[in-house]
Amino acid sequence: MLRHPSAIKRNRQNKKRKERNVDARSKMKTAVKGTLQVVLEGNKEKALESFQKTSSIIAKTISKGIIHKNTGSRKISRLAKKVAAVGAAS
Repeated sequence: MLRHPSAIKRNRQNKKRKERNVDARSKMKTAVKGTLQVVLEGNKEKALESFQKTSSIIAKTISKGIIHKNTGSRKISRLAKKVAAVGAAS
C-alpha cells in the first residue's frame, strides 16, 4: 500500500494517463480497421478520404508519445500502399 503522498499522486496520474493512452490507441486501431474495410470495398475516393483521416489520427498518436515514431510511420506506409493498390486496380 502506498503511503507517501507523492507516490499516491503519482499512482493517480499513471491511472489517468493509462486511460487516455488506451483510448487514443483504440481510436487509432479502429480508424485503421475502417480504412482497410474501405480498401476491401474497392472505392478509390472513399479509400483516399479515409486514409487521410487515419494518417492524421496516427500522426497525433505519435506526437503524444503513445506509439513509437517508426511504428506509426510503418502503419501509415502500409496503409498508403494498400490505398494506392486500390487506385491502380480500378
